[in-house]
Amino acid sequence: MHDYAKFYIYGEWVEAATSQRQELIDPTTEEAFATVAMATVEEVDTAVAAARRAFKSYSQSSLDERYDLINRIIEAYELRADDFVQAIAQEVGIPCSARAQVMGPIEHMKVARDLLKTYEFEARIGNTIVRREPLGVCALISPWNWPIQTTVIKLIYALAAGCTVVSKSSINSPVSAILLTEVLDAAGVPKGVFNMLNGSGRVIGEAMSRHPDVDMVSFTGSTGAGAQVGETAARTIKRVCLELGGKSANIVLRDADLEKAARWNIQRGFFNTGQSCHAPSRMLVHESQVEQIIPFLVDEANRFRLGDPRDPATTMGPIVSRAQFNSIQRHIQSGIDEGARLIVGGLGRPEGFERGFFTRPTVFVDVTPEMTICREEIFGPVLVVVPYSTEAQALEIANDSPYGLGGYVFGGDRRKAYEFASGLRAGRVCFNGAPTNSLTPMGGYKESGIGRSMGVFGLQEYLEIKSVYGFDEEAAALPSLKA
Repeated sequence: MHDYAKFYIYGEWVEAATSQRQELIDPTTEEAFATVAMATVEEVDTAVAAARRAFKSYSQSSLDERYDLINRIIEAYELRADDFVQAIAQEVGIPCSARAQVMGPIEHMKVARDLLKTYEFEARIGNTIVRREPLGVCALISPWNWPIQTTVIKLIYALAAGCTVVSKSSINSPVSAILLTEVLDAAGVPKGVFNMLNGSGRVIGEAMSRHPDVDMVSFTGSTGAGAQVGETAARTIKRVCLELGGKSANIVLRDADLEKAARWNIQRGFFNTGQSCHAPSRMLVHESQVEQIIPFLVDEANRFRLGDPRDPATTMGPIVSRAQFNSIQRHIQSGIDEGARLIVGGLGRPEGFERGFFTRPTVFVDVTPEMTICREEIFGPVLVVVPYSTEAQALEIANDSPYGLGGYVFGGDRRKAYEFASGLRAGRVCFNGAPTNSLTPMGGYKESGIGRSMGVFGLQEYLEIKSVYGFDEEAAALPSLKA
């Protein structure tokens, strides 16, 4: 069994300070395949000190130097793509067929790189120069459900901005974090600019959030954990960027293509085994059309091929862990107990599966807004269909949630659908299944988070703003005032 016993600090792989280890469990076999070292608070101090020391020089690097660095990272990353595919299949059960998990980060890196050629780090307002400068040392805490892409989005914009980084991924996905670190090392990231630790969120995540020499914390995960990060970070008045939970609604207007809406909702909602904070996990359908849409939902849910994620034919792998599997089962039971109508899926493993954290793609109809399955984030392949009588009621139901991460609208009349979408209290809204893109901001309203990632808005999260008064155009051209 492999032992991942090292962390990456100041450009070196260093042995963990203690012998404390956590077993990594393959969710397909339920068997341990490796152990990983658990960092201490003292190692957080060492990593932050390394990042602080490197910030002095890296923050002064030219935009061309950062552009070239990101290019090298892209090249090194592409050489390891297959390694990433295999790692996330084993540690979190993501099918090898889901190439977006591995190939998507390349596009995000290119967007951040290209912004260095177009973004105005200086602007003039009258006789004042307004500068955007690197924020400082950034603590990046990433989840397991998009283990590579989430880390890359945080990291690459921090590097583009001129910041230095201490990174911690979920303890469920440390292998992909180690592989990404190997990529950065091969690309020649300067010493101390990137530092990587593995360990408990309650120990080192908390230590990173409260550390006085960390200037910003970017966290993606549950709303409960995000609240703790924000509270801890507030003690030292540091910036936070939080992408948290979701219970996104897909509102199917009466003039929508019901089959298209149903099939898309199942595909998008159950992608990644439903383990996505943006998943359209609530589907709002007019009360007169619920029975019409059911056959499409059932048929599409039954099309998933469950199995070993290393099998190219598999389209749905296991849930990440026993704890998450049990949580999903409890939610399904609550739906049954509270009177929702089960039309496909249900409790237990799918037929033919004796081991592995596999769960049945599940759809409930006749769901009311007060039911547990309609209010809580389940984070699994479970869809609830809620009937509505008027569009005003549909909008009220959609917004009646502490979350506001994503929203979806299907309809025939584009103007009418746009007007409806404008009423949704959510950070991203898609019409008729339109794809998102890596140039546009991602983030949430309400308890779904603070701040934005991706594109220009993502870059600005890692920049501080300075006003410099009293300089004319000739003085503004001096090197000391250039980004």
